Amino acid sequence: MLADRLGKSKSWVDKVERGVRALDRFTVIQDLADVLRVDPVALLGRGAPPSQAARAAVRGVDGVRAALARYDTALNVPGNPPAAPPAGELSRRARHAWLTYQHADYPQLLRTLPELLADAQHAHATHANGGGGDGDGAAELLVQAYRITSSVLVKLGEGDLGWFAADRAMSVAIGDPLLTAAATVPLGQALRALDRPRPALTVTIAAAYRIVPRVWRDGPPADLALHGTLLIQAALAAAGFGDERSARELLDRAAGIADEIGEGHDRHWTSFGPTAVELARVAAAVALGAGGEAVVLHERVVGADDWRRLPAEHRAAYLLDATRAYLRVGDPLAAGRALVDADRTAPAEVRLRPVARTLLTDLARHGPVPADVAGLATALGIG
Repeated sequence: MLADRLGKSKSWVDKVERGVRALDRFTVIQDLADVLRVDPVALLGRGAPPSQAARAAVRGVDGVRAALARYDTALNVPGNPPAAPPAGELSRRARHAWLTYQHADYPQLLRTLPELLADAQHAHATHANGGGGDGDGAAELLVQAYRITSSVLVKLGEGDLGWFAADRAMSVAIGDPLLTAAATVPLGQALRALDRPRPALTVTIAAAYRIVPRVWRDGPPADLALHGTLLIQAALAAAGFGDERSARELLDRAAGIADEIGEGHDRHWTSFGPTAVELARVAAAVALGAGGEAVVLHERVVGADDWRRLPAEHRAAYLLDATRAYLRVGDPLAAGRALVDADRTAPAEVRLRPVARTLLTDLARHGPVPADVAGLATALGIG
């Protein structure tokens, strides 16, 4: 009855009840609260005033939403708009935005994205209307702006808006297989965040193999890394609906590419390499319900030297997967340590992401927690 009223499958409800699937989207929590006729706060834990960073993130999301809702550039609204920024300046700003994302400074990133989006749209439209400039470069910069936007929105639980930004990136990339492949990465992430793993698998596999002839024949390692990243995304999508065989096969293929090219080929800002593949194996194992395997893999990968070379965002986000793995095997103390490590690595990953709040709530339900976990729970208003 609950599944019917929610419009979900019985298996979805079963996974939520068993802790296999986390309730990490507020819209779903709101729907569940409505069906159960309780206040959403009862499902989230004791309320607390939002932190300054949380308030800044909310304002930032509103600003990005307003920027995505603007169509004056596309419709060529009359007026005297300023000249588009030079490609070099836009490229530097896009690079700075990526670095801000990798450092998990999401409030700062959200403050800069509306202007970056507007200027990248303006530069792309200027070239499209015969205004000169580097057309390919303008398209790539606009795709990058949409990719960053989609990625941070998905992080903050705004899956629908993240999907919209990724779809915009796909529209700009039409006709360029490599650019389309880059745009497909956040699209797959957004679809998975919206609990649509099957279409996520379809689109990421299609994009990955569309660029195979080019990247294997004469492509640089960075393009091979993009192909490998799409295989990882496809594997995580397959794991999302329980296709263990496909998930493992895709990860093995990604591992072969990673072993061939090594670490450090990050022109497309994917952080792809052998370590990223091993982290994905842990995430896939967690999604498949193989908590014991995930824990073994996790403890091996964090002992490797290359682990610390990953961006702070990547490491902290992965530690949330490790937290879930430890909870699956009934080890709340290790789960708490992983979550606290994530908070020390990149606080915004824990304090601004709904999925982290869900994990912290699950930890609190296991009984008394260590002082550092209790302090984190108090900071987030979770009793």
